[in-house]
Parts: sequence; C-alpha cells; structure tokens
Amino acid sequence: MVKPGRLQGKVALITGASGGQGLAEAELFAAEGAAVILADVIDAPGKALARKIVERGGRAAYLHLDVTKAAHWTRAVKLARREFGGLQVLVNNAGIVSRTPVAEVTDREWARVIAINLTGPMIGTRAVLPLMRDSGGGSIVNISSTAALVGHPGVAYAASKWGLRGVTKATALQYLRWGVRVNSVHPAQVVETGMAANASPAFRAANRQAIPIARAAWPLEIAQCVLFLASDESSYVTGSEIVVDGGATSIGFPHVRNVLADQYHRRKGK
Repeated sequence: MVKPGRLQGKVALITGASGGQGLAEAELFAAEGAAVILADVIDAPGKALARKIVERGGRAAYLHLDVTKAAHWTRAVKLARREFGGLQVLVNNAGIVSRTPVAEVTDREWARVIAINLTGPMIGTRAVLPLMRDSGGGSIVNISSTAALVGHPGVAYAASKWGLRGVTKATALQYLRWGVRVNSVHPAQVVETGMAANASPAFRAANRQAIPIARAAWPLEIAQCVLFLASDESSYVTGSEIVVDGGATSIGFPHVRNVLADQYHRRKGK
C-alpha cells in the first residue's frame, strides 16, 4: 500500500518559489501530495517547475505575483479558488536581504526591504484568510530569520524580520477561531539562495566558524521544517518559532568561545 503524502488533499501557495528555499519547499510539498501554487516575480524557473510537477502526475500552477501588490494577491486567491477549490497552506517565503547599517541605509532601500519582507506577508495573509477559513482552516508559515532573534548589521532587514515575528503572533492570536495556525521559521545562512550568493567569502567563512554545526543549511533542511508546520502533524503548534540555525543562536557564543580558546592554546603551544 502506498502511504498517503503528509499534505495529501491540501492546496499550498508558496511565494518566492522560483528558486532557493521556495523551490525546495514547492518540490517537497508536491512530493507529499499537495497541489502547489508557485508564486514569484522570476517567471521562467517557476513555470518550469510547475510543468515538471504536472508531468510527474501532480497538481501545480505558476502565478506571477509581486507580494507588495494587493491586486496580485487578489488574483492569487481567485486562482486558488477557481483551479483548486480552496487553500489550506500559505508559505510567505519571498524576501530580500540588506546588510546596510543604520547610518548608511537610504530611505529607498529601507522602504523596499520593509515592503517585500514585512508588508508583503501581511498583505498576503490578509488576502488568503477568508479563503482559508472557507477551506476548513489551515496553516500559514512565515519565513523569518535568526536576524529576528539576535542583532544583525542590516537595520532594514532586522526590522523587517522582527516585525514579521509580530505579524505571526498577532495573526495566530486572532484567527485560531477560523482554524488557522500561524508560525514562523528562523533560518541562519542557507546555501543555494540569492541571499547566500550576495554574502562575501569572508562572511561565509566566518559563518562556518561561528555556527556550531560548522556549515550553512541546505534549502531542503529548511523545507522539512516548513513541511512539518504546514502539515497536520503540527496541529497543536501555533504562534511559535522554529529556529533552524545549526545551534547559532542557542549555543553560538560558548561555541565561539571554545573555538577562540582552542586557537589561543595552539598559539601558546599547549
């Protein structure tokens, strides 16, 4: 007997699904039985993945969606209702990084980062909530960051991700009565993403030393946690945060202290 997928019978909309974490989430969700709406502003790879899922016998559609535009979200809700009959999962995955400090950030950069990383997920959540209620409830997963838990040099990025924590908890509080659970996922650096590609070699090398597991995450490792929150396996989890960072925020300081102590002893010949 073939075991049913963990998302069998569910419809999921994933933003930023044309690459990186979003693409990994879309592939995994489809493999677990979900009908997947891939949403992005980078069209070609998203369309290609949607075709591939359909060719494999799954259900998928691609939608050009700018998360900052309410009209695009209205179109997404109409597509979900018309083509798939409802919506049970939303993954607010789309985002951009900024590492500019407060004294140097421009108004334009600040506004763009906040619009995509914070306002976009809020607009999307607001748009899909009624359909999710009508679909029997569901799960919203907001992709935040460890930058929402500790200090981060990029003021706009940090503000957007800390703000997304607030949006997550406010929505979880207000819409549990609709059967909607809302949680956030907090990765550290993830390879094979646009954000990682923008990081300097020095930053990546420092990350390997600072993270206790001594490497960045793979997109699939984040996607597995998102899958858990999207599925009924997390039916008693809402308003919560899952940190997927190789131990960086929980034991990062003592780990770095140990590394530096070892380096000190080697220099002293001990």
